[in-house]
Amino acid sequence: MRRSILIPVCLGTLLLMSQFAAAAPLAEKYLTSGKLDEGAQALQKQLQANPEDDEARFGLGVVQFFQSFEHLGGTLAQYVGGNLNRFGLRTEDVRRGLPEPIQEILSQAPASKTATYADTRQMLQTWVDDLKAAEKTLSAVKDPNVKLPLHVGLIKVDLLGIGKPVEARFLLSRAGVSQQQADAEQFLIDFDRGDADWLAGYCNFLCAWGEVLLAIDGQELFNCTAHLFFEKVDTPYPFLLEEHGNVDSIVGVDRPLVSDILAFIHLWRFELKEPERMKAALAHLEDMQRHAKSMWKFYLTETDNEREWIPNPQQTGVLEIKVTQEMVDTWLVVLDEAGEVLQGKKLIPFWRGKPGTQGVNLRRVFTEPREIDPFLWFQGTAAAPYLEKGEITDFANPEMWARINRTFGRNRFFTLAFWFN
Repeated sequence: MRRSILIPVCLGTLLLMSQFAAAAPLAEKYLTSGKLDEGAQALQKQLQANPEDDEARFGLGVVQFFQSFEHLGGTLAQYVGGNLNRFGLRTEDVRRGLPEPIQEILSQAPASKTATYADTRQMLQTWVDDLKAAEKTLSAVKDPNVKLPLHVGLIKVDLLGIGKPVEARFLLSRAGVSQQQADAEQFLIDFDRGDADWLAGYCNFLCAWGEVLLAIDGQELFNCTAHLFFEKVDTPYPFLLEEHGNVDSIVGVDRPLVSDILAFIHLWRFELKEPERMKAALAHLEDMQRHAKSMWKFYLTETDNEREWIPNPQQTGVLEIKVTQEMVDTWLVVLDEAGEVLQGKKLIPFWRGKPGTQGVNLRRVFTEPREIDPFLWFQGTAAAPYLEKGEITDFANPEMWARINRTFGRNRFFTLAFWFN
């Protein structure tokens, strides 16, 4: 009798498992096993066989996005080694009491390579190239009905290329957004067409910063302060590598460390090494704004309600944050205004001189770049070449911020803006 009942139950269970396996996207297999390189190859092969498979294309874009950080971390680990000690931190003290995944990351081997300035630029260039590849893939997703269900808490990424991937559920459980995040088995998100634009927008945002960093000449900054971050450094000042924990016995201060930090701040004045990259950075920011507009076009046409990452006003999202129509309308106004500023049609208010008489053309900062000095920008004189008379952005209008604060809450706007993209 028991056997007669058990057999159909087992068959039913196997059937359900096979249906789930068939429904699970190919990308999840590699994301949850931490085998991103294998996953990228498998998904590319799938697209070669079936170029119209936008689920595979979406999955490839996600895998490539995580690969960019895995490649960056793996390369960085070769140069950093146990350099936490440079700041007076004992690795064993830092590790004590931390969760096991983080303890494993901190228990690194000594640096295997000597860092050069050319190495750091190549690391950054590789990261930008990886992000561009992910953005290109995500931008090619066209099917408005595409779905990519992923158990995001089970995604594994080898952050430092040491063969010890960390599961996303560890990070999610400490984000404190909702209790649901702590349960990786149930934290399933059905990413859709709008989410492809969302991630592509973030790729562009990160690429823009990467291009700015590659545009500047940081050779002297590297020569004088790279030993703060890398264990072995090719520098014309080898004596910088010979001091460890030289604490003044009277005042208890690590004098070399303090002087190095002051030098790091002092050297924040950068000549442009490749000024054309500033235009590339602007293009990425414009693409980010375009993706941000596109994603909401798709979100607002959705009629389902299936484990949404970012819901429209008629949906319930997995983060259980209510999105109202007023929030969407206000955010779209913010995006339009940002586009006007990036296009140079509206100016950023200048913070010196008589108020309201002139503003900074942000577009020209990128298209007509000069030496970058954050302190002179703060003072105002670095903005002088870009001052114009014209329409000032509504971001300077108290009514705009009153609407933003009323809609999102005074202390929530920038948090939600990060989520909204």
